[in-house]
Amino acid sequence: MDILYLLIPLSLVLVFAIGGVFWWAINNRQFEELDQEGQRILEDVDG
Repeated sequence: MDILYLLIPLSLVLVFAIGGVFWWAINNRQFEELDQEGQRILEDVDG
């Protein structure tokens, strides 16, 4: 039962950390133009 006093706050911190990273990625436009990035790696461009 004592382990719950450690695991519950630890899991809440982890959830908030993942949510914060996801929120940061959305605000910095990391998920825009995904199709263009997929095509860019397929193109053979030297230089």
